[in-house]
Amino acid sequence: MGLIELFLLAVGLSMDAFAVSICKGLSMPKMKWKNAVLAGLYFGGFQAIMPLLGYFLGSQFQEAIVNVDHWIAFILLTIIGVNMIRESRGEADDLDDSFDIKTMLLLAVATSIDALAVGVTFAFLRVHILSAVLFIGAVTFCFSAAGIKIGNAFGAKYRAKAEIAGGVILVLIGLKILLEHLGIM
Repeated sequence: MGLIELFLLAVGLSMDAFAVSICKGLSMPKMKWKNAVLAGLYFGGFQAIMPLLGYFLGSQFQEAIVNVDHWIAFILLTIIGVNMIRESRGEADDLDDSFDIKTMLLLAVATSIDALAVGVTFAFLRVHILSAVLFIGAVTFCFSAAGIKIGNAFGAKYRAKAEIAGGVILVLIGLKILLEHLGIM
């Protein structure tokens, strides 16, 4: 997986956290950079940890399914992407201006479950995992911190568009992986 594909994957994975950050920013009466950094640390940290866990899980089963790994990557990324697009059509979550540990942990886990599945595909694709998870975490940190600022400034106007873009990116990366392994690209 090249740097461009990894960047697009990181952007796609960060869209849920970005959308939640926008909502968090919207709920804040006044912009606080401390909260932007906190959101970035929670969301970026979990977006880095979850694919690492998925990678180790996937590595355990790699030899058993090496002949179908590209199909698994395609199916997982497509399911995640389609789910993000479907969720973008739903109503915005209730706004909550709390940045306490319980709230942020729940949000961070909820927005990074898809990264666990992506980590499984990393094992099949033989991605350099440490670089990948640090990159994904850094991109998510930036998007989440920016989401707080954007949400505070512009509101939830772009939430659905961000989730649609993230979903489309994940589906396209899954399709690219499949086509490359089938020898079409």
